[in-house]
Amino acid sequence: MKGSEMDFAKRAHDHNYRMDPIVRSRLDSDAYKLFMGATIHEKHPMTQVVFQLTNRTKDVRLADHIHVDELREQLDHAQTLRYTPSEIIHLRGQSYYGHTGLFKDGYIDRVAASRLPDYEVSVNEETGQFDLRSGGAWMDAKEWEIHYLSIVNELYTRSQLRQLSRAQMDIMYARAKVRLYAKLERIVREAPELTISEFGTRRRHSFLWQRWVIETMKDVLGRQFVGTSNMLHAKELEVDVKGTIAHEMSMVYAALAAPDGPQAIRDSQYRMLQDVQSVLPEDLRIFLPDTFGTTQFLENAPTWLQWWKGFRPDSKESVEAAEEAIGFWRRMGQDPKKKLLILSDGLDVDLPGEPGNGADMIAIHKAIGGRTIDTYGWGTNASNGFRGTVPGRPDLMRPISIVAKAVEA
Repeated sequence: MKGSEMDFAKRAHDHNYRMDPIVRSRLDSDAYKLFMGATIHEKHPMTQVVFQLTNRTKDVRLADHIHVDELREQLDHAQTLRYTPSEIIHLRGQSYYGHTGLFKDGYIDRVAASRLPDYEVSVNEETGQFDLRSGGAWMDAKEWEIHYLSIVNELYTRSQLRQLSRAQMDIMYARAKVRLYAKLERIVREAPELTISEFGTRRRHSFLWQRWVIETMKDVLGRQFVGTSNMLHAKELEVDVKGTIAHEMSMVYAALAAPDGPQAIRDSQYRMLQDVQSVLPEDLRIFLPDTFGTTQFLENAPTWLQWWKGFRPDSKESVEAAEEAIGFWRRMGQDPKKKLLILSDGLDVDLPGEPGNGADMIAIHKAIGGRTIDTYGWGTNASNGFRGTVPGRPDLMRPISIVAKAVEA
């Protein structure tokens, strides 16, 4: 059934499955994991890394909403999943940013053989949070990140839905649909050059809701919708897959460099990009400068970085980050109008009388459009935009901020 045909309220209200799996495929993950994996496979095949879940929304005691056995059941199910033969054929033949045959056969063979490592989970009774971590070969352990996040988020969603009547659910989903549609219409009407990718896997309301969001974006935005970071939805909905690299790469490289001192740590952020440059083609060379601060990164950047295609700021106000990127390219003698700027941190769309829950993409585009090639990755506020939709309980469905980071290497 298409997401557009799904009766979300009925499915949630009638939910009585023994175990409704959240992760349905190893492809149900973000493409940056696949892109980063090519460099990890070639440069760090034996590196061991530990990933750990952290809930930044401290006032939500996750273990009070999700039973640890329920969490284990979903994690155990995810561990049973393998890439299917048809999925591996798809990865080998898929076009990424106009490139077919992007990955070497040895890398895809390694992907096909990958397994999610064993995990450890317990409850911290004082904080009410889960202590959830997993370690193993970087190529394998990194895959837990997105699965941890999608599993915990959707289990939390289910815990909130159990508090609602069928009528409340009907109204909630109707309001969320109308709100998203209105935001998309405003984009088409006021910013017809603005392009958007869906980046919402990490903190989505649910797998099926994310699919509906992507289908709706595709329908309303038309050519302005350029893809999704979710590899499974991209495959099944026949849209382009989008992704870059994540803070994870810089964090692990810094940890590996730490024994050699502070200068080695500073240099590691550029060493990582050199390794990426030797593996991935130009169209995938988008650097993420802010793991340890954007300003220091750009001030000390090697001259060869000017030739990279673009820049994805993720931890700074969008217009300020764009100005910094434009200034960097100009200092390097490059034309910013030919460079790609991917903005994806805390974005939303304002509506009349209803400010968004993040920076307004249309306002950002009006401030920087035409000075660089700006494009937008819309995440949580698209795939989990339910704040204020439940009658009489405006904060019930607010998204939580959880992350899964590399903590040891």
